Amino acid sequence: VQLQASGGGLVQAGDSLRLSCKASGRTFVNWKMGWFRQAPGKEREFVASITWNLGTTYYTDSLKGRFTISRVYAENMVYLQMNSVKPEDAALYYCATGPTSTTTYNYWGQGTQVTVSS
Repeated sequence: VQLQASGGGLVQAGDSLRLSCKASGRTFVNWKMGWFRQAPGKEREFVASITWNLGTTYYTDSLKGRFTISRVYAENMVYLQMNSVKPEDAALYYCATGPTSTTTYNYWGQGTQVTVSS
């Protein structure tokens, strides 16, 4: 399994940014995809997840309403739309995938950096 995250960059506070993750290497029908982030000096935190087949989504409470996770099932693509970006959103963002039947994520992408200027 390979996950390729992209779309990070430098944005101004208040702007929007969309991250992408291309998954390959297996059939993901009963798997989930998640976005996580890790800022310098902080632990990695869960951002959002989506199930590949039904598109069921979950968000960390603090990001509901600003971030939206979506997927294009036929293309094995998952997106994270980030709106009204804040300086505290700056982090290395990872996509990861694992079976929907578990809480684990077995495979991780390399991360894409989001930097926010205020």
